[in-house]
Amino acid sequence: MINNDVLRSVRYALDLSDAKVVAMIKLAERDVEQADVTSFLKKEEEEGFVECGDDVLVSFLDGLIIHRRGKMEPRPEPDKKQERRLTNNAILKKLRVAFELKEEDMHKVLELAGFGVSKPELSALFRQKGHKNYRACGDQLLRNFLKGLVIQQRGSQQA
Repeated sequence: MINNDVLRSVRYALDLSDAKVVAMIKLAERDVEQADVTSFLKKEEEEGFVECGDDVLVSFLDGLIIHRRGKMEPRPEPDKKQERRLTNNAILKKLRVAFELKEEDMHKVLELAGFGVSKPELSALFRQKGHKNYRACGDQLLRNFLKGLVIQQRGSQQA
């Protein structure tokens, strides 16, 4: 899924101003200008559209987590290879953490969008890549999750 769509959907769901989006990105210790955010939020066919990079979206999602849940105490991390490309699974995980969603909550959000998934299907999305039950999150599932999130947060079906 296009990072710009994710940024637009979360911004709409939470009714965030461009300045608030910039502030959240800064919470993740990344500097971005408000003009850049405005360009990220434009539709692809609009003049001035700029593609939102993985690094900016990760910073926004991390800033969203910090904004909603507070800053975590740093803890030593095991040697993890960072993925070169931000996956839909990683986006879904960060949104789950930011909105403090349990499995039942995730099902409710997806049902709001009219997109039901079974418990095993949902849990497979949060497995480590390489696990025998791992499943890649498709664009359709992420898009419907974001749609359900908008409905949950705003109480409307506009997305």
